[in-house]
Amino acid sequence: MKGVPVSSLIEKMNLDNLTREINADKIRIVHPDINRPALQLTGFYDHFDNERVQIIGYVEYAYINKLSREEKIRTFDKLLSSKIPCLVWSRSHKPDEDILTLARKYGVPILMSDKTTSDLMAEIIRWLKVELAPTISIHGVLVDVYGEGVLIMGESGIGKSEAALELIKRGHRLVTDDVVEIRKVSDDTLVGTAPDITRHFIELRGVGIIDVKTLFGVESVKNTQAIDMVVKLEDWNKDKEYDRLGLEEQYTELLGNKIVCHSIPIRPGRNLAIIVESAAVNYRQKKMGYNAARELYNRVQQNLAKRMKEDEE
Repeated sequence: MKGVPVSSLIEKMNLDNLTREINADKIRIVHPDINRPALQLTGFYDHFDNERVQIIGYVEYAYINKLSREEKIRTFDKLLSSKIPCLVWSRSHKPDEDILTLARKYGVPILMSDKTTSDLMAEIIRWLKVELAPTISIHGVLVDVYGEGVLIMGESGIGKSEAALELIKRGHRLVTDDVVEIRKVSDDTLVGTAPDITRHFIELRGVGIIDVKTLFGVESVKNTQAIDMVVKLEDWNKDKEYDRLGLEEQYTELLGNKIVCHSIPIRPGRNLAIIVESAAVNYRQKKMGYNAARELYNRVQQNLAKRMKEDEE
């Protein structure tokens, strides 16, 4: 079943659970946004999204305190019976026993936080957007090279893990080998991580499984990394034209996001680690406004223009 269990939200946000008898593991949050049910407390339920986490802030709390007991029970009976995943009270405000009784009746966890409403909303939304982001798993290796997330792809046995190991020895950090779990956390950002079972391990054919964290230390690994560029390794084909200047960027698409992509042909004598490292540095330079290929092109054009002017004279 998709979604995030309410128990994970309780643990991550350090919330007080006022209804522990309700099994929060079985209730799942499937929407990353939240709602402050101010209008719902007044009885307006048009366009109400009951799949969202509901938060009672200072304004809602002040309004509730002005209601009579009968109005309060009637108001929360309608809200809690609408199958919301949970109801969170900010600023350490605590609901009365009538509300807790209704929550137990309808199986809705009542949670409490000492954070301000704005801070609590921002933290929950940020966390849920990551947890509920569209996710795919692909075959590849993800490495942090000079702060750039480099996803190395290619056919099985082409040398992805060996390239990653050499990069680690050169001071870079491994995120995952073999399987990369990719989350689309925004329209601009893809974040890669490793499955729990294979985290920090690399498979080397002829050697076996090695534990990178144990062999090279904690500074050689990283749990998550934004994916900035893709390097595709492929067997050298003498009949294929490879990009030798890099004036125009090539892209690949992952979860609808366009990522800069380089196809690297493999042949004996090529040091993959240095090539990947250089590609990462070159990409970093481009982000900072310097393009070596464009600089060379401009120099050639200037030189041609100079010679044509000399010939005319």
